[in-house]
Amino acid sequence: MKKRGISLFLCTAMVTALLAGCSSGNQNTQATAAAAAGNAASTAAAGNDGVYAMISKAAGNPYNERQAMGFQEVCEKLGVKYVIKHPESASAEAQITMVNELVAQGVNSMAVAGNDYDALQPALSAAERAGIKVCSFDSSVNPDSRMVFVNQAGNNEIGETLMDAILDISGGEGQWAILSATSQATNQNAWIEAMKKAMEDPKYARLELVEIAYGDDEYQKSVDQTQALLQNYPELKVICAPTTVGIMAAAKVLQDEGSACKLTGLGLPSEMADYIGTDKSCPYMYLWNPIDVGRLTAYVSVALVDGSITGAVGETFTAGDMGNYEIVAASDGGTEVIVGPPFKFDSANIDEWKSVY
Repeated sequence: MKKRGISLFLCTAMVTALLAGCSSGNQNTQATAAAAAGNAASTAAAGNDGVYAMISKAAGNPYNERQAMGFQEVCEKLGVKYVIKHPESASAEAQITMVNELVAQGVNSMAVAGNDYDALQPALSAAERAGIKVCSFDSSVNPDSRMVFVNQAGNNEIGETLMDAILDISGGEGQWAILSATSQATNQNAWIEAMKKAMEDPKYARLELVEIAYGDDEYQKSVDQTQALLQNYPELKVICAPTTVGIMAAAKVLQDEGSACKLTGLGLPSEMADYIGTDKSCPYMYLWNPIDVGRLTAYVSVALVDGSITGAVGETFTAGDMGNYEIVAASDGGTEVIVGPPFKFDSANIDEWKSVY
């Protein structure tokens, strides 16, 4: 499998192309109204068959919005119709409503960033029975209700990377905590389990995980949870927030309060630039390119519909200029395709990346 690193040139080119595409006038009045309601749609290139749908985790999340940008960019490049939906809340119930709406509309494919691993299964299985090609991205769903999962990076790789960061920032010992999104978020839970598995290595023996807090991917709740962690654990050395909303909220709390506790996790460079550095609240963090997650999701959706892939282990396909990818076995018994490894953002490169995404 070809794992793609993050390229500044490619990202910049993508954003430029997206800005041009968004102003090209391809979207009709109905699409514009849908976008104003928190969704986006396109009826570009009416001669092409198929409608490709994406359901993100929630509206108002910059990370989700950048994934949608990538999905939109590829669909417009390929000249296919697409629908992008952002639920008002990060709940399974909100996504189930949208799944049912898309089934009624008769879309050809549906890509979902699951807010709950199992709760979406009945609705997605019904979509599959209706002939819709279903995949998940970013946050997976039960393999019985998906054909393949577009995974931003391998779960074990993420878990080990974050644990090594905690080990380094803490000086190798002391109390640390996790600030997650929702307790049902499948990607968060998979990374946390991978972190716990990594902790079995004796080199982490002097680290004490004191709490896993949940900010529900809401900024104010994440602020409140960070403040509670600092109050409850005065000796806390590190908070790890594997969520872009949580890490931004925690970074501001730690920096504003001048806390000795430090931060790492997964964040957007544009939101975290003011907090990155050895003398700031977050010495360094990681992420992948969310635009590429959306782009690869679009290529997978199209390949599922045209029959190039079925989601089986060992299948390969070409994702445009992203290169060639192979479908591999996922840890939950299903299959996945991995975008690439985590990328480190620190004081040496954050200024370069903060204007990209």
